[in-house]
Amino acid sequence: MVRFRRLALVGVALGALIAGAAVARADDYPNRPVKWIVGYPAGGSTDILARLFGQWLQDRLGQQFVVENRPGAGNNIGTEAVVNSPPDGYTLLLINPANAINATLYQNLKFNFLRDITSVAGFIRVPNVMEVHPSVPVKTVAEFIAYAKANPGKINMASSGNGTSIHLSGELFKLMTGTDLIHVPYRGSAPALTDMLGGQVQVMFDNMPSSIEHIRAGKLRALGVTTEKRSPAIPDVPTVGETVAGYEASAWFGVGVPKGTPKDIVDKLNKEINAALKDEKMLAKLTELGGIPMPGTPEDFAKTNEAETEKWAKVVKASGAKVE
Repeated sequence: MVRFRRLALVGVALGALIAGAAVARADDYPNRPVKWIVGYPAGGSTDILARLFGQWLQDRLGQQFVVENRPGAGNNIGTEAVVNSPPDGYTLLLINPANAINATLYQNLKFNFLRDITSVAGFIRVPNVMEVHPSVPVKTVAEFIAYAKANPGKINMASSGNGTSIHLSGELFKLMTGTDLIHVPYRGSAPALTDMLGGQVQVMFDNMPSSIEHIRAGKLRALGVTTEKRSPAIPDVPTVGETVAGYEASAWFGVGVPKGTPKDIVDKLNKEINAALKDEKMLAKLTELGGIPMPGTPEDFAKTNEAETEKWAKVVKASGAKVE
């Protein structure tokens, strides 16, 4: 009996030590560099936002937040890498619409986004912008539809990869207008934009942050934004829905971590990101990128991811798009 009591006391002591260590890890987090995985090449919207918020977190928390670009498979390579990482807060995922879309688009994923990634915080919601190369002889959405119908199968539609919001925004447009555009997927928005600027592809429904400066410089022509309302960043550009009744699509961005990451760490990251969304300088930068801030709790962002996964599942099924 005495021996049993001693073992019990040892067990209680060990449990207290383990619990204390967990608290300490959360309290002094981060105490080494944090890896932030982006499933696309450098230069696109996801990369821009990861670096912007990574610098904010680095300044606030005193450790490096190192962006690691892992492009491929429509964001799935990067997401799978995070899913398989230790749930200790030292590997983050830049969440974007592809995470919600891919749940239906891909048939054989090795992970479940909603189950295996814990939502931390939202950053911004932005319109996609329907844009063409200046050589395309149209200036409005209506003119583009007429031009596309007169040239079926001859217009190349670039995207940042299968399953991205850029891809599905285009598929939704094709579905609602009866146009025949040839989808050309790239390994991210940046290489797609390079070919857009060179005229190798003619139309793209890009996330606004990566295209807005090219539009302002006249290197690309914006025909419409994909949200229900016009964007304050380019107020003279109409919505696609003003021509195609009922059309609406948008992109949202945020951060997630592997399932099982301590709640204290999730809450600490959420608190700092919400602080960024109240900072005047940060808000000015986000407004320049065409973004609307998404403050809220981890639970709020989880609900956004759930709702968007359900929404885009309907678009994927209606368009017939599939990727093995």
